[in-house]
Amino acid sequence: MGDRRLVAAIAVNMLLTVAQVIGGIVSGSLALIADALHNFSDAASLLIAWMARRIGRQPADRFKTFGYKRAEVIAALINLVTLVIVGLYLIYEAVWRVFEPQMIEGWTVVMVAAIALVVDVITAILTYTMSKHSMNIRAAFVHNVSDALASIGVIVAGSLILLYGWYWTDTALTLLIAGYVLYQAAIMLPKTIHILMQGTPENISIEAVIRTMESVDGVVNVHHVHFWQLDEHKNALEAHVVIGDFSDTEAIKTALKAELEKQFGIGHSTLEFETSRCGKACC
Repeated sequence: MGDRRLVAAIAVNMLLTVAQVIGGIVSGSLALIADALHNFSDAASLLIAWMARRIGRQPADRFKTFGYKRAEVIAALINLVTLVIVGLYLIYEAVWRVFEPQMIEGWTVVMVAAIALVVDVITAILTYTMSKHSMNIRAAFVHNVSDALASIGVIVAGSLILLYGWYWTDTALTLLIAGYVLYQAAIMLPKTIHILMQGTPENISIEAVIRTMESVDGVVNVHHVHFWQLDEHKNALEAHVVIGDFSDTEAIKTALKAELEKQFGIGHSTLEFETSRCGKACC
């Protein structure tokens, strides 16, 4: 179902892009061709998200023993970096127009922006539900929302300029849109990079994990703990566990894995057991 929604969103955006290019060539309007290229970036971000979902479903193999799920995190990073570039470009354009105001080429541009807005809204509806549970789709969704806001900006500012000559509205709305884009990127980029850097899940304290493990009967000490996110929804852990008696190893291991899964959603854990009765100084 999710893939069909993405494909539909890509198809709608590509059709609009082709229509705008044809319209721009026939009418000789560079504004239409420029908007077509802008809309194509939406289709590209959705295509990247769709391809990442497809790749992410591939099972683990001898080359990627944890699987390919992080392809979606990489896709999110690509789309978020693109968002930052778009935001900075919008600021550049807004500041430039303070010194050199641009003439609006009539109501045709406003009408095209209205059509683009309808397509952006359709795309947003198709991807909104999916964006709640996927960083990958969320990045593409924000990309689409930024374009929808840009279309609204063209409609509002273009109308005010044509009716009243208020050129400052174009700059003001562009800066607001750029601020929204950069704000969303600033929220999502650190989380994306955190996963790629094998950071600990932000909502789980590693100290709490250690305390929970040490509360299991038979566990003396837990150390050398590595705790990271395999992807947005899956956590992994490896640790050294000191126990009192090796004969209890299996029972303790079963209890530890059950607690880690129940309390912290850690589905993959690698535990190395040591005994506190070895009699060596290193213990």
